[in-house]
Amino acid sequence: MPLDRPRADVTVAVATLNRPDGLKRCVAAILAGRVMPADVVVVDQSSDDATARLVTAAACDPMVPVRYIRQPRRGLAASRNAAMAHASQPVVVFTDDDCVPDAGWLERIVAGFHSAEQPDAVAGRVLPLGPERPGFYAVSTRASTVRATYRGRAVPWAVGSGGNTAVKREWLHRIGGFDERLGAGSPGLSAEDMDLFYRLLRAGATVLYEPAAIVFHERQSGARRLASRPAYGFGMGAFCALCARRRDAYALWMLSRWCFDRGNALVRACVRCRWLRVREELLMVRGVSRGVAYGLRLGLHE
Repeated sequence: MPLDRPRADVTVAVATLNRPDGLKRCVAAILAGRVMPADVVVVDQSSDDATARLVTAAACDPMVPVRYIRQPRRGLAASRNAAMAHASQPVVVFTDDDCVPDAGWLERIVAGFHSAEQPDAVAGRVLPLGPERPGFYAVSTRASTVRATYRGRAVPWAVGSGGNTAVKREWLHRIGGFDERLGAGSPGLSAEDMDLFYRLLRAGATVLYEPAAIVFHERQSGARRLASRPAYGFGMGAFCALCARRRDAYALWMLSRWCFDRGNALVRACVRCRWLRVREELLMVRGVSRGVAYGLRLGLHE
């Protein structure tokens, strides 16, 4: 890799929790890209100091500063807000410790911001990492190769994923960052990225989905994938309920659309005798009702 690679005016933010090996792989991929960030901010919620030691070693690289932030408050949204607070550049690019960015990832994100659409945020593809293995499954996949621009009303799960998202820092501040009541590690369990996309679009931002900006997401065991399905449904229910409590009628349509999609997926899985998928869909539907109740309770105190 040439030493004179271009440097972009972006801060890459990586949230991590007890995955030092995954984080090492992620940061190495970022630093090996065709375009380098101005800096990398690692926000750590781990239970030991293994991650801190790893980042200290990585920070010795003179090419790109790698900064370590200890985040005591649990939750992915809290970590991303901490990264936003410590970002030095006008664009913050988010990914996670179980992701491996493609060599052209930052190059395509930067190009997206300079495209004719003049977006305020750029999201990209999420593909499974490595070859298929028995007993392991792709998660959080976003495989569409169709470039798209979003403005105004849109179902946020069509827009992008939090692990491959870049947002202008001024817009993050304008909408108040991530909602820390949502997301992994919080009582809301997930959907902090869906909430962010939705509030960006409602506030007038333009979001570009750029399929050439790719990160690879670690595959999960069947047991871990099943364990995550209720949380996914819970977060979607909580997100929609919080929107509804703000008298946003579109939230009811979003919830209906999500449940309709889940019902269609359940029927298709039954017809094809894909019983693992049937179980996943049922777990998500069960989670959504509990999430709605959680969101409504929170909304009462807004």
